[in-house]
Amino acid sequence: MKKTVLIIDDSAPIRYLLEAILGAKYKIVTAMDVPTAMLWLAAGNKPDLIISDIQMPHVDGWELIKYLNGNSLYNDVPLIVLSGTETPDDTRRQEYHFSEFIHKPFDPAGLMNSVERNLNNAAMSLYA
Repeated sequence: MKKTVLIIDDSAPIRYLLEAILGAKYKIVTAMDVPTAMLWLAAGNKPDLIISDIQMPHVDGWELIKYLNGNSLYNDVPLIVLSGTETPDDTRRQEYHFSEFIHKPFDPAGLMNSVERNLNNAAMSLYA
């Protein structure tokens, strides 16, 4: 069974690109904003990994990360932040727990490696 990756980004071209890169190996669920993603999660769904932009309309990605970190159902789900904004400083990294920060534009092969590494690390921590 394919692992599920939830992609949250307000840019349709980025969502399509990520789906094209990852879709052959993973089940992809996309959301155009945080409220849409929250509805999917609230329906009882749990992805194996989340890739989220930070700057989005309505609710930004930092609020999503705060919610996921504080929720015992999702705080073990690896989260890759994919954003065109500057790299978060150490204070923000301590406040918001995420697995990795990747800048846009990104290298597709590097992104695939990050996804695989984070999913493998998550699987290993289940057996530790």
